[in-house]
Amino acid sequence: MSSTLKIYCKNLKEYIALEGGESLVEVAAALGDRLGFEPVCALVNNKVEGLVYRVFTPKQVEFLPLGSATGKRCYTHSLCMVLYRAVESVAPGSRLQISHSVSGGLYVKVSGLVPGEESASLLREEMRKVVDADLPIERKERPTGDVIEMFASRGLEAKVKLLRTLHELYTIYYRLDGVVDLCISPLVPRTGMLRVFDIQPYEEGFLLLGVDPSDTGVVARMTPQPKVFNAFRQYRRFNHIVGISNAGDVNEMVETGREGNMVNVAEALHTKYIREIADSITERHSRGGARIVLIAGPSSSGKTTFTKRLGVELLTNLIRPVMISLDDYFVDRHRTPLDETGDYDYESLYALDLDLFNAHLNALLRGEEVELPKYNFEKGTSEWSGTKIRLEPDTVLLVEGIHGLNPGLTAAVDEEVKYRVYVSALSSITIDDHNWVSTTDNRLLRRMVRDYKYRGSSPIDTIARWPSVRRGEEKWIFPYQENADAIFNSSLLFELGVIRDEAERVLRSVPRDCVEYAVAYRLRRFLGYFAPVSSRLIPPTSLLREFLGGSSFHY
Repeated sequence: MSSTLKIYCKNLKEYIALEGGESLVEVAAALGDRLGFEPVCALVNNKVEGLVYRVFTPKQVEFLPLGSATGKRCYTHSLCMVLYRAVESVAPGSRLQISHSVSGGLYVKVSGLVPGEESASLLREEMRKVVDADLPIERKERPTGDVIEMFASRGLEAKVKLLRTLHELYTIYYRLDGVVDLCISPLVPRTGMLRVFDIQPYEEGFLLLGVDPSDTGVVARMTPQPKVFNAFRQYRRFNHIVGISNAGDVNEMVETGREGNMVNVAEALHTKYIREIADSITERHSRGGARIVLIAGPSSSGKTTFTKRLGVELLTNLIRPVMISLDDYFVDRHRTPLDETGDYDYESLYALDLDLFNAHLNALLRGEEVELPKYNFEKGTSEWSGTKIRLEPDTVLLVEGIHGLNPGLTAAVDEEVKYRVYVSALSSITIDDHNWVSTTDNRLLRRMVRDYKYRGSSPIDTIARWPSVRRGEEKWIFPYQENADAIFNSSLLFELGVIRDEAERVLRSVPRDCVEYAVAYRLRRFLGYFAPVSSRLIPPTSLLREFLGGSSFHY
């Protein structure tokens, strides 16, 4: 039989002849060992698809391994489907809630199980049975009304509310051995591909662990993060009180015209927490400590606006803030460390002049006056700014920069005078009970909008650079989160609805023929779960204004 079509396999850089109608599983099997890895999903014309995807017309196909960011996302969501199947078996009728990433895994709660090793063991054993059985995970599509009825009959209220507020004609869902679920990522075609996992008791629930980022053959390590977890817990309690915990709840608020109240309450909570941190600093300062406040966090966490708002609150406590930026302490460009690709590594701690920085801090603590440097990014050189500062008895030095929690930044400065704050957008709402909001995606959307509007960077540039930014965060920021004296969650209940329109305009400018289109398309789909919220409702002091514009602060 003659071939009717050809696909271009990007992995092999050659055309593959097909009859038409083959699934990507069948195509990969026909290629045998030529790929050099077992794919978990693929890019088809730069859009992520599961391996059950069938090819009927010429396409460009790139098979993706588990070690890729997209492959890991597919694997993790597939594990969640297996966990849901296990819960239905060991605790029928229980509510499974998958909340957020923390401590190297996903934090989950099961209403019908008492947290502890005994329950974790039951879930682990049932998941292993499902994996060993190598069951198919089927992708289905039906009219949304039918899917709503199906989810309603199973008590999946959050999914029902979400679908009712999306108003789509048809909905894609997945079926595994009698259980059905809505998933925001394509899944692997069979459970036998999910052999690396664990589930451990954690706080009031469990931690679902997938593969280790550096070695996909072993389970990720659980690294306790009690302070970060408590920040999530604090916001979940607030969500419960205001009755907003997922995208369906947010969308209902918008549909019923109550989004203004949602904005006001969420912004008031930010003010409350910033004021509490200011009060803590003030109290410690009165006892001779907290003379230097180090404010750190990953990219697009809102550190700059937080620092300015913290300064306002300190002023109301009769403490005068003096602000400096770590960016002005970069070494000259020719002394900047290089990353693994040979590019300048501005995320490295050693891209900073640590000797000068520590000397300045200690001089200020002695009551001396220092002249601040100013980094000339165009020339790549450090220059003297002419700006001189001195710390008076009623002043606090606020230092903003990604390395604030790293002990190596201020190794020569007495610990008693430091107060460390970690700022990050720890998304506390979910899409539904089984689909969480990635804090990384939240920050990427913030950065993309800001860089496009105010820094002249295209979304292609931002997406292309993001993996390098993430590697820097994993190395230089996240290991030190638990060093914080206070953690500020800069996420807002409504922000994805506000960012949606701005971000979609930017993302639509990414052409289909570039590799960054895969991320742009995925983010557009993700934003589609949230009803638009008008930016006119956002006050000028909001942290979101750092990214959207219209802030009352000067940057």
